Amino acid sequence: MNLEKEKNYVDLTSRIKENFKKFSESQKIIATYLLKYSDKAAFFTAANLGKVVGVSESTVVRFADILGYEGYPALQKDLQNRIKNKLNTVSRLKRSIKAANSGESILYEVFRNDINNIQKTMDNISRESFNRLVEEMLNAEYIYIVGLRTATSLAYFMGYTLHLILKNVTTITFGVSDLFERLININEKDLIIGITFPRYTLQTVRIMEYAKKKGAKTAAITDNIMSPLAQLADISVFAESSLNSFIDSFTAPLSLINALVTAVGVRRRRENLESLSELEEIWEKYKVFY
Repeated sequence: MNLEKEKNYVDLTSRIKENFKKFSESQKIIATYLLKYSDKAAFFTAANLGKVVGVSESTVVRFADILGYEGYPALQKDLQNRIKNKLNTVSRLKRSIKAANSGESILYEVFRNDINNIQKTMDNISRESFNRLVEEMLNAEYIYIVGLRTATSLAYFMGYTLHLILKNVTTITFGVSDLFERLININEKDLIIGITFPRYTLQTVRIMEYAKKKGAKTAAITDNIMSPLAQLADISVFAESSLNSFIDSFTAPLSLINALVTAVGVRRRRENLESLSELEEIWEKYKVFY
């Protein structure tokens, strides 16, 4: 991917995050649409975009100014640079999904949806944020991973696999009265990773707020910059989770977690070879696997 194009897109995301607290409700609607439907918005005029999201053209123009662009055309160019290389791929995927909707079974429709989510995650991921999170995981004295309700499965998997290569990992997935007590010793040397996807879990956000007040570094694994967890986090990495169902798709978030744990493992490969060899001996001795 062209680095300048990637820089432009990440810059748009960063501008939205930086200015989020100053947004009016109308501006939040615009920001959400731009992040979710960048492929469409890239070719809208300010008037078209305003009509689609239900605000005036002047509100769209002011929004571009608030983000620091020299007018709406500069924001539009930023979006166009980002989606040029992926438009054909996305179009093919959408045609595949449309074919599935027209008569194929739910099995294939869900598979194609997950492929689409992974592709969007790959296209939109900030490598800078990804690498920063890996560094923080390697440097933290203790790592706390928090995921509740449906995100419990993601937090548990991340905590379990990360604990195989790092011995300073605590996973918080259950509990009602003791959630905050388990963070009583968290401090500025530690890292907390919060995981939440729509509908966002209030307790996860509250836990992140508590850890931030204690001085800990904060990271979010969530769906987009408008997530309440992303607003609190020092570092955010995003994954698509949409599914035309009553449940979310965690295929792309799980792939992102796989990539994070793998990156940490590769960076610590010398130490990992020793600890994993010892684990293999334990597993063999106590017949852990069939």
